[in-house]
Amino acid sequence: MEFPVKTGAPARHRTECAILPVFDDRQLHGATKDFDRAARGAIAKLVRSGDAPSRLGTCTLVHRTQGTAAARWLLVGCGKRADFTAKRLTTALGAALHALRTGATKEAVSFLGYDAPFGAAEVARHSVETARSSLYRFDELKSRTDPPARLTRLALAVKSGADVGAVRAGIKVGSAIASGSNLARDLGNRPANVCTPSHLADAARSIAKRYDRMDVEVLDEAGMRKLGMGALLSVTQGAHEPPRLIVLKYRGAPAKEAPIVLCGKGVTFDTGGISIKPAAKMDEMKFDMCGAGSVLGAMLALGELQPAVNVVGVIPACENMPGGRATRPGDIVTSLSGQTVEIINTDAEGRLILCDAITYAKRFKPRCIIDVATLTGACVVALGHVYTGLFSNDESLAKALLEAADRSLDLAWRLPVHEEYGESLRSNFADFANSGTRDGGASVGANFLSRFVDGLAWAHLDIAGVAWRAAANKGATGRPVPLLVDYLLNLDGQ
Repeated sequence: MEFPVKTGAPARHRTECAILPVFDDRQLHGATKDFDRAARGAIAKLVRSGDAPSRLGTCTLVHRTQGTAAARWLLVGCGKRADFTAKRLTTALGAALHALRTGATKEAVSFLGYDAPFGAAEVARHSVETARSSLYRFDELKSRTDPPARLTRLALAVKSGADVGAVRAGIKVGSAIASGSNLARDLGNRPANVCTPSHLADAARSIAKRYDRMDVEVLDEAGMRKLGMGALLSVTQGAHEPPRLIVLKYRGAPAKEAPIVLCGKGVTFDTGGISIKPAAKMDEMKFDMCGAGSVLGAMLALGELQPAVNVVGVIPACENMPGGRATRPGDIVTSLSGQTVEIINTDAEGRLILCDAITYAKRFKPRCIIDVATLTGACVVALGHVYTGLFSNDESLAKALLEAADRSLDLAWRLPVHEEYGESLRSNFADFANSGTRDGGASVGANFLSRFVDGLAWAHLDIAGVAWRAAANKGATGRPVPLLVDYLLNLDGQ
């Protein structure tokens, strides 16, 4: 999709459709006021008669325009003008694109951010991400597909004198994040008989081949066994599909600069193993690799943007299946760190593969480690489907991630990871168990992972509630790619 930048008098922009904001104060502002002036009060008349929308996300398409160069106007309700934030911009634009998707419109100009109370670069970035997300469809496995959206060009109108360079930079960032998010969606939406651990490895190889400054290494089961990754390999024992440890490196800064390590949980299907899950909604366990998908998506965005930072993506990928060779509750395994773990619940498998990945990541002498995982149902209970759960042992890292979450609109909420949450992980037979009390379960899981970081700055993102949507809109969301990329771009003021 193309995103040109338009400057000049709003009503003179020649377009098939002008997307115009209308607020609930019954007054016209910015570009909409300019259109109304050129149309001799036609829009104000619609407002007075109640035929113009004002509630956030409602739309009215006007065909009989006059006095302007636009063939149609799409009036979009934006709520209270004083409350018009970047988040409300995305809601309004998403509604507008939904309204245009099934029509004949091939190109449009958005004036929704023309008079926004925040920066034009921010408007551009979020507009691009919203447009790409709104038009995303996953139909690669359907024998018959819906025709693609006709809309292929969305121009962004800015005021004369605006920093067009900053706007174009925002478009570039938004496009890269959208590409990364869509890759994460594609990987998550593919079924487990397509998206296997080897498929994730192939996706990493494709990224490394496509972009400069990228290298990839893939360890097979024999390589992991040689290293001593007993925790990771205990999860995959019952599966016929071979596991993979994927290491994707991006070098954007001098080698002496310590990298950021992103660890993504890549369980491509999770039955729960011997501690088998209920049958209802088990099909959604193909999404248990969304942490891995988001790390690959973030790495793709880095390839697009080429920032001056070093990043290593470490992805433990496997299936968790029952079988004659599957790990049993009560088994004890030795992790790569040398610590022993009593496996009380084989469905608490994400922490087992991540603990070995975190230990492996320490060989890169990282500046910090951030793991991303659909780790606990308890995080869904705590935060629902709005916020990613953020746990960290480092105040500055936690602060930077929360700020990135706010800027990217990919929200996160900090939860505790105090040592008291580890009390229920005590074991009479091993150093500790992999599962404890259900009370505060998200913090218990985070506490388990914290035992493997050895004082390094570390953050854990539990995305169990935000990685996919269920019901009629079932599908992967691509979160938290925007959060991760924003964090990486803003290191040291980049």
